[in-house]
Amino acid sequence: MTDDDIVLAERLADAARKAIRPYFRAEYGLEDKADASPVTLADRAAEAAMREILNCDRPSDGIVGEEFGSERGEASRCWVLDPIDGTRSFIAGRAIFGTLIALIEESAPVIGIIDQPIQGERWLGIAGRPTRFNGEPCASRRCDALAGAQLGTTSPYLFSAGGLAGFERLRDATRGLVLGGDCYAYGTVALGQLDLVVEEGLKLHDFAALVPVVEGAGGRMCDWAGKPLGRDSDGKVIAAGDPALIDQALALLA
Repeated sequence: MTDDDIVLAERLADAARKAIRPYFRAEYGLEDKADASPVTLADRAAEAAMREILNCDRPSDGIVGEEFGSERGEASRCWVLDPIDGTRSFIAGRAIFGTLIALIEESAPVIGIIDQPIQGERWLGIAGRPTRFNGEPCASRRCDALAGAQLGTTSPYLFSAGGLAGFERLRDATRGLVLGGDCYAYGTVALGQLDLVVEEGLKLHDFAALVPVVEGAGGRMCDWAGKPLGRDSDGKVIAAGDPALIDQALALLA
């Protein structure tokens, strides 16, 4: 990873933002994909804009995107793109979706961006450096006990039966539950507004960008076995603003 990669990541976010904004609360061309999840013209336009830049500026790097699949996906350096994480929020006119951009080197995410194009909010996470929110350093909240923790998840309907049972044990041990938000919830962990986010069934493009953002703010992300998140992760994800919460949460999820 170089400083040029960081500049490039922000260029990608700028391009996606420009592509998405004209479709928000306008005609967005809704379709259902094979897995019954929604996709819009904005999703496709934003990913196409980012891919065009990458294929010009980083032709040997891999690309993994939600809408157009993989190019050179086994390359040691790979850009992971989710043009609109939270498409259901987008189509409902709710500005809590985000564009996710990650650079993975070998297996680990080293750059992560969450960009909210309507509110003009951007989190930039870089491995080994403090996370920045709209250019200023941000930090997660210290909260070392579940009883005082605010827990978030996109929806309990997205858990498997076994996963939901563990999640409900965790929910009952925390201070309160906040639903919705997709990637935006992880951004609020980095801002110290939310303490925990737990989800199941995520794909690489859903979580890769979140890791540098949360961890650069002082938090920790891992799978439900406590292992670091990477290309081979199973999609069970936990993010904690205070790393002291991880073992407590994992014990209840198990």
